[in-house]
Amino acid sequence: MSITCRPISAEEHLGFIDQRGSASFLQTPAWARVKSEWRGKSVGFFDGDQLTGVGLVLYRQLPKLKRYLAYLPEGPVLDWSRSDLGEHLSALVAHAKKRRAFAVRIGPAIVQRRWSPATIKAAIADESITRLSEMTPDETVLVATRARNELIHAGWVTDETGHGFAAGQPMFNFQLPLRHPDGTQKSEDELLKGMNQLWRRNIKKATKEGVTVRTGTRAELADFHRIYLETAERDGFTGRSLGYFEKMWDELNAERPDRMKLYLSEHEGDLVAATTMVQVGEHAWYSYGASTNAKREVRGSNAIQWQMIRDANAAGCAVYDLRGITEGVGADDPEIGLIQFKVGTGGEAVAYLGEWDYAINKPLHFAFNLYLKRR
Repeated sequence: MSITCRPISAEEHLGFIDQRGSASFLQTPAWARVKSEWRGKSVGFFDGDQLTGVGLVLYRQLPKLKRYLAYLPEGPVLDWSRSDLGEHLSALVAHAKKRRAFAVRIGPAIVQRRWSPATIKAAIADESITRLSEMTPDETVLVATRARNELIHAGWVTDETGHGFAAGQPMFNFQLPLRHPDGTQKSEDELLKGMNQLWRRNIKKATKEGVTVRTGTRAELADFHRIYLETAERDGFTGRSLGYFEKMWDELNAERPDRMKLYLSEHEGDLVAATTMVQVGEHAWYSYGASTNAKREVRGSNAIQWQMIRDANAAGCAVYDLRGITEGVGADDPEIGLIQFKVGTGGEAVAYLGEWDYAINKPLHFAFNLYLKRR
């Protein structure tokens, strides 16, 4: 086997990502420092002396045993169309095995299926369809399908029964393309025209009401966090600590200035919405959002999204990523409001390949999955 996998420096890791154009922020060296409860290591794939891919491996130890899950969230970062893909995956497993991993988990950040706004709306309107995957996608990407077949052939397994928010990184995401098929950047007018009537009306209303949007400082993360906890209580999820967001800010921005930004949407001196955005190369993510229970009628959330989209576009990004959605499109689905909000931007739903496990020690891997399900 000519492909090898070995540790590399953070500088080599970042250099490969910069040369490639972008990668998930979960695959940057800085993310290892954000997730300090895991042991993070940068690895490189080599064909002889040529660096062909990189990855951030997060090692999580099993309770009471010196055995580890080797996890690459939305990684590794490589060309998934390579003819020697199988050799890259085998090299990763061999590298992890030497470091006492009982299993390797990867999450290829490669789009396999796409659904346009019209197709999503048709799926929501059709009472016989309850999941997006039941609707024929507008595009199925051959490279991703081949990669999936390669994973299956090599003995990797995935759980396709429940790709919601609980199963690691979400399989289904929502993205707004910021470029034309020929690679030229879209204009702000084109992006606005791509939105549905409700979004355009809400953006216009926010402007009329006097809503302003600005970028904030690290000190103002506390203001974001205050309404983030308000959002968590309203929407029924467990919020993260202020310290987590401060750590994210410190580590991501130490790696690249302005990698993480804070946006604040205000009306007559009151904070009505706040968000964080992360950018790696030509990919920008809306990572966290919050809004108050008060003054929802001034449409601060629409205003803040529009500002982030414009800023990502002005920075030359190819994609504005609104991150995870669940694939439920039934009228009674608890998350239907989320996809309806996001589809209004004129973007598309995409399905990645999902997360895949390779069991090095099958009994330990089985016990680990059982532990996760019980927890």
